[in-house]
Amino acid sequence: MNGAAARAEFLTWLAAERRASPHTIEAYGRDVGDLLGFLTLHQGAEPDLAALGELRPADLRGFLAARAKEGASNSTRARQLAAIRSFLRFLARRHGLAPVAVAAMRGPKRVAPVPRALSRGDARAVGKEIGEIRHTERTERPDYQAARDVALFTLLYGCGLRISEALGLSVGEAPLPGQDSSLRITGKGGKQRVVPVLPVVRAAIADWLRHRGPGEADEPLFLGARGKRLDPAVAQKALRDYRRLAGLPEHATPHALRHSFATHLLAGGADLRAIQELLGHASLSTTQRYTSVDAEGLLATWRLAHPRAD
Repeated sequence: MNGAAARAEFLTWLAAERRASPHTIEAYGRDVGDLLGFLTLHQGAEPDLAALGELRPADLRGFLAARAKEGASNSTRARQLAAIRSFLRFLARRHGLAPVAVAAMRGPKRVAPVPRALSRGDARAVGKEIGEIRHTERTERPDYQAARDVALFTLLYGCGLRISEALGLSVGEAPLPGQDSSLRITGKGGKQRVVPVLPVVRAAIADWLRHRGPGEADEPLFLGARGKRLDPAVAQKALRDYRRLAGLPEHATPHALRHSFATHLLAGGADLRAIQELLGHASLSTTQRYTSVDAEGLLATWRLAHPRAD
């Protein structure tokens, strides 16, 4: 059996027995194909089962190094190694090969991406100006949609919420003027946290409720055109439409407002532990990513201002 046949057998097994998704099958097939192409090029012939069984860690390290030279990121190479591990272990079970090559292999270290925040001006403008964007659905009144979007995106930046957390709020949880100055949020894993709510956020929520109309305490706070809980995709599209008209960068997404909240607090002198609590991060190491963002901002300011920076 040659490598191509082994790959085909592996993909059939993924689909029939593992019930893998078409996306996973396509990705694993591509990753295994990349390995087979590399081995064919460097060994002078397409590998068969015997050759695959004789692979050593050095062979896989060579493959990963070649992929890195081609521009593949650490995440991509880690994913490819995971696919190759699955492939070789399948061959070990099905054909009795010893998976020596993967036994002691450690994948490339995944580097968490640095959060990409908006400037203070851009983040504030989203909440103020997004109401000028109009949805194409005729069933939605422009003033209704505008008030909702202003309230939603003001809340995201003002409180540092995830989009799922904001859209999960009910009418009874709505932060309104004159009420308690904090909001209790249930985040990932059911973990609860308390976040303060600025007056501008309360005012935007109150204006939205005037357009929304009265509702029971357990009804969704943010509604879509059909009177159901607002779909995250609709909110994401609203910001996508706005950023194109406003000339904002492509990373201007609902989640970027959460990043902006944390980054701007840190730049203003907030304690890292306090930011961790406000964001609901289980680990301080997750929050520490924002120190990289702040450091990049300091370097950019230095380059612009220091007389010897060039």
